[in-house]
Formats: sequence, structure tokens, C-alpha cells
Amino acid sequence: MLLLALGCGNQDNTRAEYAYVSVQQAFLRDRVAAVYNKVATVTSGQKLRVLDRSQNKRFVKVRTDAGVEGWVEQRYLVDQKIYDGFAKLAKDNAREPAQATAIARRIVNLHLEPERPSEAIYQIKEGGKVELLKRASTPRSGLKKAKKDEAKESNNDDDDSDKTPAKTPGDPLEDWWLVRDGQQHVGWALGRMLDVEVPLEIAQYAEGQRIVAAFVLNEVPETRESDKKIPQYAVLLTEPKDGLPFDFNQVRIFTWNPARSRYETAYRERLVGQLPFVVGKEDFGKEGVLPTFTLHAQEKDGTLVTRKYRLIGPIVRRVSSEPTGAKPAAPAPRKPTQK
Repeated sequence: MLLLALGCGNQDNTRAEYAYVSVQQAFLRDRVAAVYNKVATVTSGQKLRVLDRSQNKRFVKVRTDAGVEGWVEQRYLVDQKIYDGFAKLAKDNAREPAQATAIARRIVNLHLEPERPSEAIYQIKEGGKVELLKRASTPRSGLKKAKKDEAKESNNDDDDSDKTPAKTPGDPLEDWWLVRDGQQHVGWALGRMLDVEVPLEIAQYAEGQRIVAAFVLNEVPETRESDKKIPQYAVLLTEPKDGLPFDFNQVRIFTWNPARSRYETAYRERLVGQLPFVVGKEDFGKEGVLPTFTLHAQEKDGTLVTRKYRLIGPIVRRVSSEPTGAKPAAPAPRKPTQK
């Protein structure tokens, strides 16, 4: 009988259904009624065992790991499939290099896909910091709706391959960032809700452009007699609008002039750039160990190449330029072209 009971218990665990809290905070109530008592508080990402559902499916009866049971609104929960999707997103991007650090303007949801209708579990608090990994641009209405609208347009029009696809009025593209928070959660956050952290000493040189990221290349003495070190930067910039087919279109190198005690632009290049951007150091023999940076750019013929540069004092020199071996891809899912 004991073995039978243990066996039934294992089967019960196997069949168990779980849900996860998708809002910053929610509470469990003791009953589904106009008058109720709060029995517990649950938080974003918390695992709950599903016990029952109300007749109208609006409420779910759950049990916490602490054994507290109560009812919670269905809209505050996501299922195991969504949770597993976030786990896979975190695993696949665990080694992805951070391109910048950003601060949330207010509470920001992390979505499974870079679109508003996508499911969300985790949230970034106002003022919370995240690492930016990748950028994407999608229609404001969402990818699925945009594809349906595009299919309808395609079916209604004659077959003309030379016709330029019309954009859906009132459905602009929005920038999203794949981000990683302090707990190593990974998800897509709406770009306009994030402010990239940029050193104040170089932010003034943006010249009306949007700074995508700033990287420290090395440090040099503030003056010839001083022991204080000043960082020198590689800065990526782009046009101040969403939906562009590139991650950045300008790279600038800011070096420190100790004689004038100010930053100066040592190098500027315009290009069609794609992330990731990587900085490092390399031994160049007689020249010594020098700062390097590597970027991905699209040539005029559409070829995607990897370029490496080195910094020698205030001078930038290209070390190499090699094809990546991959087709140039837009940094984001785009609206499908009309056939």
C-alpha cells in the first residue's frame, strides 16, 4: 500500500500543471467573490501550482511553494511553455557580449518576442539597469498582424513584381532591445523605455545623433605630470529615429588631449554597421600591446565584412577587413515584402 501511495504521488507530480506570475506583484484571495480576504502576495516569475479554475476561467486557484492556496486572476499568469521560452532565451544568450548599459525610465516588461502583443513575465523596475545585447525593429501592431495585413494587400493586388510594397498607415516600426538584467533574465524591452548610459564628458558631442553605445578603449594620463587616468572611447551613433535597417551608421573615436585637457575626435567613419561591436587588446610586436576594436559593416555590394582596427596613440589604423561568410541580415524582423 505504501509503494502504491508513493506511485500515485509521483504520477500526481507528473500531471501537475504550473503557472508563473507575469506582473510585478499580485495577491491571492481566499474566494472568488465580491468580498474576500488576501491570503498571500506573489511576485514576478514566481512558480505556482494550478489546482482549479473558476467557471468563467477568469480566476485560477493556485498553491505556492510554501503551501498557501488562493485564487488569482488568470491575466496575471503565463503557462509553462512561455516560462520555458524565457529560459531558452536566457540560455541561448548567456555568452552574448553586452553592447551597453541602459536605465529603465519606468517599469518595463520583458517580452518573449520583440513586439507588444508578445507574452511577458519579468519586469525591470524604474531606474533599474540592464545590459543591451541585440536590437530589433517590428511594426507597432505586432508581427502577426502586420503579416496578415500584408497578405490581404497581396491578395487584393495584381501580380506585379516591380510594384513597391505600401506601408500600412499608422503602423510605424519600433525599436526593441534584447536585454539581460541583474538576475540574468533575458527578454525584449521596448527601446524608447530605456536610456543608454553614456559618459557625460562625451555625451555633449552627439551632435543631434542617438548614441547607441560607448566603449572604453584604454586609459591615458590626464596631464604629462599627473598620475590620474582618463578613459578614451569608441562611440557608436545612429540617426535619432526607430526602424532603421542598421544598428549604427557612424563610429567615432574620442581621444584625450593632455595639453588642452579635452576630448578630441581622433577618428570618424560613416558606414552601415551591425552589432556586436567588440573592443580588446592585441600585441603588435614592436608597436607593443595596443587597443583594438572590431565591427561588422555592410559594403556597397551588400557583402557583410568584419573589420578590425588598432589605436596607436591618437591615430586609428585598420588592421583587417574580411567577409563574415554570412549573408547580410537586417538587425530585426521586418515587414514581409509584397509579392
